[in-house]
Order: sequence, then structure tokens, then C-alpha cells
Amino acid sequence: MSVARTKSWLLFVALCAVQSLNAQPSRTPYRVAMLLAGSPADAANAAFIDGMRNLGYVEGVNTVFERRFAEGKIERLPALAASLVARQPQVIFAPVTPAALAARQATSEIPIVFAIAADPVGSGLAATLPRPGYNATGLTSLNVELVAKRMQLLKEISPRISRVAIVLNPDNSPDRLQLAEFERAAASLGMSVIRIEARKAEDYDRAFLGPGAKPFDALLIIPSPLNIRFRNRILDHAAKLRAPTMEAQESGAEEGALVSYSISWPDNFRRAAGYVDKILKGAKPSELPIEQPTKFELVVNLKTAKMLGIGIPRSVLLRADRIIE
Repeated sequence: MSVARTKSWLLFVALCAVQSLNAQPSRTPYRVAMLLAGSPADAANAAFIDGMRNLGYVEGVNTVFERRFAEGKIERLPALAASLVARQPQVIFAPVTPAALAARQATSEIPIVFAIAADPVGSGLAATLPRPGYNATGLTSLNVELVAKRMQLLKEISPRISRVAIVLNPDNSPDRLQLAEFERAAASLGMSVIRIEARKAEDYDRAFLGPGAKPFDALLIIPSPLNIRFRNRILDHAAKLRAPTMEAQESGAEEGALVSYSISWPDNFRRAAGYVDKILKGAKPSELPIEQPTKFELVVNLKTAKMLGIGIPRSVLLRADRIIE
């Protein structure tokens, strides 16, 4: 075959290939909704996106992520859930219990994946852990189960603690579950309980500084959406009162709490991406077992300890996964 004929043949083959590609319909992007109780600044959200990217779901390339943020106001979640359902996503990622419950109320058909759910069975998200049975599945938080351990750590750090305050939103079901466990743990350790209730931002100032404010020796901050959003405000109040603080999220110690003992939120969020991947590939959420956390972190902030004049026992430091100096 001559050089000219060879070039013509190759050109013909190339044109056919281009026409074949143009004839193929472009793949519709995956549509993943994100119903988030917090704000865009929450680091764990990025961990979920990273997990999705590692599984091949790239935002702006083959996946559309539709986000809604409640900014700590859980009463906004039902309306936000309804707006996402109207967009007909293939999956809704609703990481925390109030978000997952709002999504479940908005749809019984679109699959829902959670990452930090307290008591999925008791809250109505699932029939059982091994076989959820409904349209929601994911990972638990173990926040209720870890309350007693957090209290024991506080007592080990400061044995003279007798009055421990807990900051909670009584409208949030996980907060109520943790309060009940907190009261049991405090009683077993000979501590009295001080409840600090906050449903909106201004409630923190009233609870800490108002005429009805009660004194306390230490503070347990549970990871409700409102507490996470206004954590700095809570920590500022505690610092002025020179009260040691125990956090239930690892980022709490990074922001100034004395100590945090928790599951790894970023790890759970990355693992939740695996559930979304399976569902997008055809798995049914009703048949995907709910898993428990596998990574836990004890973080101690020595800067805060020095500011409070508290010496952290060597027994605690040796067990710490991270020490902030």
C-alpha cells in the first residue's frame, strides 16, 4: 500500500472513531445530596468528599454534590431535606442523627447514608443494625456509650471534681440520650449534674452569665450541631470560669478544650463514602449492615492545662493519641 493510501486509510479510521465517540451519549453525572446540620467550615464534610473522590466520584467531572447547611439550627433540617428530595438525588448523605431523621421524614424511597448516628434503632432510622430494613444505613457514633469513659477521664485528671455541667440542646434526641447516660455515670462517680440548655446562640450567654447560672467544676460538651457551631463561645465561658472541659469530638481539643475522647469523625465520614458507592452501584440500604466506629482518639491540650493550672497525670498522657503543646 502506498504512503498516500496509508495516510488516507488512517485518516478514515480516525474520523470513524471520532464519529463513534460523538454518537455515544454522555454519562449523566451521579447526583449526591448532602444534608448537613452544621456549616461549610466543618472539616468532616471534606473527609466525605475526599472519600468519594478516592472511589472515583469527582465533583464537577462525574458527580454533582447538592449541599444544604442548617448552620446548627436543627429546626431548619426538615425544610432543607424537602428541598433536596425535590431535586431527586440518587443518595442523600445525612451524617448526623437529626439530619438523617429529617431525611427519613422527607422520603421513604431515596437511599440515605449517615456517618455519626446515635442509636439508629432506637431513633427509628433502622429496624436492626445487621439489617436496617428501611432506606437508611451507615455508621454509629457510640457517643452514648463513651459518656462514662469521658467522665472517668475527667475524674482521673481532676479527682476533686464534684459538679459537672453538660451543655445540650434538649430538642435534639441524641443530646437527650447522652444526658441520661451522663446522669448515670455522674451518680456512679459521686458527682452532681448541672444542665446547661441551649437551643439558640444567645442561650449560651444566659446559661453561663445569667442570674440563674449555677457553679460547676468541669464541663462536658456533647457534639450537637449548635454546640459545634458555637464551641468557641462555650470554651471562652469555661476558660473565664477556669473550668476544665471534656469534648466529644477530636476537633474540640484542637480548638481549646482541655481534653477530648471520641471516635474519629473524619474516619467515619470517609467510610460513609463507601456506603454511597455501594448504593450507587445498586446495593439496597435496607440490606447494608450498620457499622460501628473503629478509630478512637484521646487528645490532650497542654496549652489549656497550663492556662488552667492543671497538671495532667502521666497515666493520661501515656494513653493520649495526640498531645497539643
